[in-house]
Amino acid sequence: MTRNLKLSVGLVAVAVVAVVVALLAGGDGPAAAPAADRDDRLVRADSQVLSQGDSDTTFVEFLDFECEACRAAHPAIEALREMYGDRVTFVVRNFPLHENSEGAAQAAEAAAAQGEFEAMYNLLFETQPEWGEKSSSQRDVFFGFAEDLGLDMDEFEAVYDADETIELIRRDKADGMELGVEATPSFFLDGEQLQPSSFEELTAQIDAALAA
Repeated sequence: MTRNLKLSVGLVAVAVVAVVVALLAGGDGPAAAPAADRDDRLVRADSQVLSQGDSDTTFVEFLDFECEACRAAHPAIEALREMYGDRVTFVVRNFPLHENSEGAAQAAEAAAAQGEFEAMYNLLFETQPEWGEKSSSQRDVFFGFAEDLGLDMDEFEAVYDADETIELIRRDKADGMELGVEATPSFFLDGEQLQPSSFEELTAQIDAALAA
């Protein structure tokens, strides 16, 4: 087991507790989308794919880059990708809930246009304590990250500010709400929403999906 994987397993308990608390706090929430709509709402043609597996099993995370529970879960998701990334497809969807969440998602989508979604995705979580929970816009911070990643800044700005980018992010959130998402992070495995109580339970669910 690598050092990073050990760290991920250790941190996942924090993330799982945060997710469970958030889900319980949400009450009954909106009704889930009809079965016929779920596949389309879970993964869109332009959704960000972190890992493309060789099976039909798909793991979808609705996340908020400014969410502390999402940051806590991030090492665990990376551990899952290390374990299953060649077999399971891992997809990221936006579900912004905080002051600068949408701006962070815009930065990630603008980086994706240059093939650097994963780099920005990791950087946003790594630096979240520096820019998160701020009442003022963190646009300059996000543009600084783009420069650090060596992105074409004219292209980055154009995509960041594009109406289409903002519409994509808001559509992601609308899809999540239709699927019953109320808090982040929220996980789906092959169309079914998960509420794991431990990392071991989560891996067992993935193993079962792969064996089905």
